[in-house]
Amino acid sequence: MGKLVSTVFVTLDGVYQGPGAPQEDTTGGFGQGGWVVPYADEDFGAFINEVFAGPGAFLLGRRTYDIFASYWPRITDPADPVATKLNALPKYVVSTTLDTPGWAGTTVIRGDLAKEIAGLKERTDGEVQVHGSGALVGSLLDLGLVDTLHLLTFPVVLGEGMRLFREGGVPTAFRHTGGRVTPAGVSLQTYDLAGRPEFGTFDLPPEA
Repeated sequence: MGKLVSTVFVTLDGVYQGPGAPQEDTTGGFGQGGWVVPYADEDFGAFINEVFAGPGAFLLGRRTYDIFASYWPRITDPADPVATKLNALPKYVVSTTLDTPGWAGTTVIRGDLAKEIAGLKERTDGEVQVHGSGALVGSLLDLGLVDTLHLLTFPVVLGEGMRLFREGGVPTAFRHTGGRVTPAGVSLQTYDLAGRPEFGTFDLPPEA
């Protein structure tokens, strides 16, 4: 049985939209795409290569799927660890409108998300990796289907854009399992899902 592992790039104010290029995702008039690029140093690249050593399949939201499908099939270098995995391994896209995906090896997921993703995890050897796809990740977190979250936080505040942890999401606790900070200041942290949050109260000092 595979684990569902999500890798998301976010700003300090939680924005995940358009990390890779100015025109990557302009939904809602977003005009600050490409904010990852200035911080993509060697350590960042090494971490991404580590992540891409483990997939057995990929699960993507529709917007991220369209972005990936327009780029990665054109990268044919067999030494590229990201392109080789994305182009060769099974891909699943959650969509109610996509009928004929053009990227080879793609299956469209519709219907009961919890049932479909649980089945996908059951029949996958290795990780079911979700990259980007912030809206989908939010739904998967609410359903308790994410096993591991790689959260890469970049030292920039945008003040606009779609945010990963939205208002009204299901309260969720995580257990920190590893992390480091790159020379460029990117925080690379890994968390495992740990159920629902616990709460408490700090003891007050006795009254004089």
